Amino acid sequence: LQEVGSIIGKRGDHIKSIRDGSGAKINISDGSCPERIDLQALPNSVPKPPITMRLIVPATQCGCIIGKSGSKIKEIREATGASIQVASEMLPSSTERAVTISGIAESIVLCMRHICQILLDVIFFDLYIDHLTFAIQN
Repeated sequence: LQEVGSIIGKRGDHIKSIRDGSGAKINISDGSCPERIDLQALPNSVPKPPITMRLIVPATQCGCIIGKSGSKIKEIREATGASIQVASEMLPSSTERAVTISGIAESIVLCMRHICQILLDVIFFDLYIDHLTFAIQN
C-alpha cells in the first residue's frame, strides 16, 4: 500500500499530472485484486507539437503552388491538414519567395510531397516545351 501512495502523490497530484500529460485513463483499485498494471491510451490522445518549415521557392513557380484563385493551395491544405502560406513579396535582393508550412509532422511530410510533385511537374513540363520548341525550329 505504501508503494501506491508514492505513485498517487499528495492529493493525487502525480496521477493528475500523468492523466493531463498523456491523456491516459488511470484507475486505482482498492487492493482486493491481484497486482497488475493495465495501460490504456488512445493513440491520438498525446498531443503532437506543431512544426513550422519554411521553403524558398522561385517566385516564378509560386503561382503553380497557389493555383488559379488559390484552388491548388486550398486542395493541398484540405488533403494534408497542413497550413500553407506563400509570401506575397519576394525575399530581399532575391527572385524567390518564402513558403511557410505548419502542422504536425505527418501533415508536413504530405504537404512537402504535394509541393515537390507540383514543382517537378512544372520543371518537366518546361523541359518538354523547350525540347519541343527546339525540335520545331530545327
